[in-house]
Amino acid sequence: MFIGEYIYSMDNKGRINIPAKFRERLGDTFYITKGLDNCLFVFPEVEWRSFEDKLKQLPLTNRNARTFVRMFFSGATECGLDKQGRVTIAQNLREFAGFEKELAIIGVSSRIEIWSKNNWDKYNDSANISYDDIAEQMAELGI
Repeated sequence: MFIGEYIYSMDNKGRINIPAKFRERLGDTFYITKGLDNCLFVFPEVEWRSFEDKLKQLPLTNRNARTFVRMFFSGATECGLDKQGRVTIAQNLREFAGFEKELAIIGVSSRIEIWSKNNWDKYNDSANISYDDIAEQMAELGI
């Protein structure tokens, strides 16, 4: 399970360190793709395959399903860590997520999210305002 929040700087080649606590769980091969809310999703291979299987079950006749699958897979890259525990983020993904120098890397149970620190701070400011309201609505989902 991935948990926690870490702030790292991206170098001028688009490389970032992955927190040591996340590295073993990620494994040798993992996938980075366009996420939701202007962040990137990072999946270990086993989670990637599981989500891929679910997406394969979506009806080809559904426009939203086709659009989501296209965006999800077209932006994806297969990755691995270098000897220093870094990964290079593809330019198209850096642009999609609005990356600058500082990034927030957060654990979200079965995946990692990588955010521009600026976007993460803005998201947290807005999410904290409604966190209690969201928690109440989670009861409707059985949480």
